[in-house]
This record gives sequence, structure tokens and C-alpha cells, in this order.
Amino acid sequence: MKKYDLIVVGGGAGGLTVAAGAASLGANVALVEKRDDLGGDCLHFGCVPSKALIEAANEVYHARNVQAYGIHASGEVDLKAINDRVKASVDHIQEHDDIDRFKELGIDVYLGGASFATDHEIQVEGHENIYGKRIVISTGSRPNVPSIEGLEETGYITNESAFNLEQLPQKLVFIGGGPIGLELAQAYSRLGSEVTVLEAGPHLLGKEDQDIQNTAQSMLEQELNVITNARVSKTSRHDEKNYVHYTIGDEDHVIEADQIFLAVGRKPNTDNLQLENTGVEMDEKGHVKVDDTLRSSVPHIFAVGDVNGGLYFTHVAGYEGKTVVQNALYGLKRKVSYDNIPWNTYTTPEIFHYGLTQKKAQVKHGDVMIYKTELDQVDRFVADHATNGFIKIITDTKGNIVGAHAIGKGAGDWMQVVVLAVEKGMKIGDLSNMIYPYPNHTASIENASNQYWRAKLFNGVIPKLSKTFIRWFR
Repeated sequence: MKKYDLIVVGGGAGGLTVAAGAASLGANVALVEKRDDLGGDCLHFGCVPSKALIEAANEVYHARNVQAYGIHASGEVDLKAINDRVKASVDHIQEHDDIDRFKELGIDVYLGGASFATDHEIQVEGHENIYGKRIVISTGSRPNVPSIEGLEETGYITNESAFNLEQLPQKLVFIGGGPIGLELAQAYSRLGSEVTVLEAGPHLLGKEDQDIQNTAQSMLEQELNVITNARVSKTSRHDEKNYVHYTIGDEDHVIEADQIFLAVGRKPNTDNLQLENTGVEMDEKGHVKVDDTLRSSVPHIFAVGDVNGGLYFTHVAGYEGKTVVQNALYGLKRKVSYDNIPWNTYTTPEIFHYGLTQKKAQVKHGDVMIYKTELDQVDRFVADHATNGFIKIITDTKGNIVGAHAIGKGAGDWMQVVVLAVEKGMKIGDLSNMIYPYPNHTASIENASNQYWRAKLFNGVIPKLSKTFIRWFR
């Protein structure tokens, strides 16, 4: 039996970070992946293909609305050509995650399903068992398929199958109003589908700041048929047509759908790992329980990414992977913190989230200060004719930034300035003291942070003292 310092089970973002980092530091590493290629769900079914589709959909939308710029275009859609373009994006990035690249790092790559024979021994389909001094589980997650009566009859699609559609559905119903569902719902709407979103809760995007929720829902309702408080009871098929049945309160409703898109969360990929052979504890949903050093209940077994039930983001998996490399190889107890993890929702306009929402900030800090600027007050957004949205920065009473949220064109990019500021220990006043190029989207940050000094300098006794000094100054 071949022995390794570290075995990584799962070749997604977190697993690849761990494997490459550990091998580069001299560890003898094995990487096990059940697919024929590396990269994980994000590359093949999630972040990358969805953004390529969204970009194509936005181009179609602009083409159909370009008359406002004095240009005429048809905006005709060839879904096959669009999906070919999506695949080309995936294939290009796949080169970075090529198996040979990891072999060149000295990593032994095993392709095949993995399961635990013992807490140190991994069974790999088609291979002999391998032994690991330390083991990292990074098997990711998959779309959750709820137990809804009739789904087998009507069929459904998820983010794993949507990019294989050959024809654009005329009527598309999304079950679920979270980020994944809304990004793709808007994309298909812009491509030409009639899209309905059924959300069980009272609002879309329930994890966002309340102001963001309200604004985003209002904007998305201009393109999508959004129905909240909708509990899906069943699906059915009659006369070669699909129907989704749902209730709002005590009232029953039904809507026709050419395709039904499930966007109701994700499930961890732990079913076939045979973790019962290890002593590793899982929660009721099947996630591997870990502490803040990412160790499981078995100290030499770690878990990173979606499988540990934390934040389901590729960049979080990468962050966790870097931490695990240190803890697994050197026995350290470096802790992860999710207090200041930024994330984006790639609707149009984009949504940016960092730190605490206003409600959570008030619970944690009591009195907080809010600095908010509407984008129609920022010259660059006016020039771009993209004035829908705002920026909102939340601080404690000492000026420490505890939350930052934005909805607007490209918000996921320009709001990263705030993330860097917080990481470097800067306060709201320091953001105001920075120099921003004109005209730039980051002027929204400047405008919001300037409110801090306006309140400090232009109210109360300071203007009176300044006036007196100016009069008597020679």
C-alpha cells in the first residue's frame, strides 16, 4: 500500500489549493478525483459557465435595447452558439487545472470514486488502497433536489444540466430565489425566455441587507415574474405541457412551464465516502463537522469547501485550503474567520456584500453610523446611464467599518477597495482621505465616506471657530 503525507479527496477549488500548496512545500501528496478532469463544480457547472452565459445574455439585452444609443441590431439568439462559447470559456480555464500540471508538481493523481476503508486508508475505484498520514475532504456539493411530487414525470434542470439545453425554453419556472437562481433566471429572461421565480420566503436574497433586498427585488421584477411566499406542492404534466402547483397562504395556484429549474440550495457530497468507518461526525444535512481550524472530530482529517457547511463560495474554499495546508503539514492551529468574507451576486446590476448587514451590525454594536450614496449622484454612473443602485457603508461609533453593501454596475469589482481598506486597518475617514481618479465608479465610495467628515467638520462649533479665525487672520 502506497503511503502519503497527505491525501486530498476532491479536485475542486479547495482541494487543488491544498494539494498544490502542500506539494510545493515538500509533502508527498495524493489527489483523488471521481471525474475525469479537475476543477470541480465551479469550473464545470457553476461560476465559470454561468458568468459566460450571463455575459452573452447581457450582450443580447444590450443589442435589443441599443436603439437608445442610436444603433440598430436584431438581438437574435442562437442558443447552441452561446453554449459553445460558454464551453470554450470552461475549456480555456481547464488548462490551468490540467492533470499534468499537478503531476508536474509531484502529486500522484488518482481518478475514481473515493471512500474511507479506515480513518487513514482510502479506497479508490480501479486502484489499490492508499494510506494518508493526514487526509483532507474537499468533495464539494451538488444541487439539492427536493421531494416534490411529480418531478420525475415533468423532469427538471439544475445548474449542472442547464448549459446543455439545445433550445431556449419559452416558459421557464425557477423554484428558488437565491443567488444562483436569480443570476440564471435573469440571463434566460434576457435571452428571450418568459421567466417566473417562485420563492418560499417573503423576500429574494434573504442573506442580504434589507435595503439591498428591497432594491434588488424591485429591479428584478422589471424583468422577471417574481412570486414570493410561494410553497411548491407538486408538478404535473398534461397534454405534453408541464405545470408547477404552488400555494400562497391558503390559496392554490398553478403555472405552466416548458422547463422547471431547481435552485433550492445544495447538498454536500458525502454520501459515498463511508465516513462511518472513520469516526468523523456529520451534521443532519451530511456536512462534515469541523472546528475553526477546519479539523473534523478525527484530528488528522480536515474538510474544506462546501462539504463542511460553511459559506458556499469558491474563494472561501481557496481561503480554507490555504489554512489547512499550514494546519495539516505543521500541526498548527490557524483559525478561519468568516466575519469579513466578501461575496457578489452577478445579477444586473451586481450585488456586493461585505461584513455585517445593518440589522446584524445594530445587534452586535448597538449604535451604528450609515453612509449611503445613490449612484445617480456619481458622475461616472450618470455618464454610463447606469444610475440604478447605491452604496451603503456601516460603521461603529468609532468609525470602524463593520459592513459594506452595494448594488450597481460592476459593484463586485470597485467595492473591493473597501475590503482592502478594512484589511489594512483603515477607517471610514481614511477612505475619504484617499484620492480617486475622475470620473470613476469608485467615486461612490468617496462620496459615501465624505459624509463622515462633513458631519465632523461642517456642523457644531467648528464652522463658527473657523469663521472667526478667517476674519481675524492676516
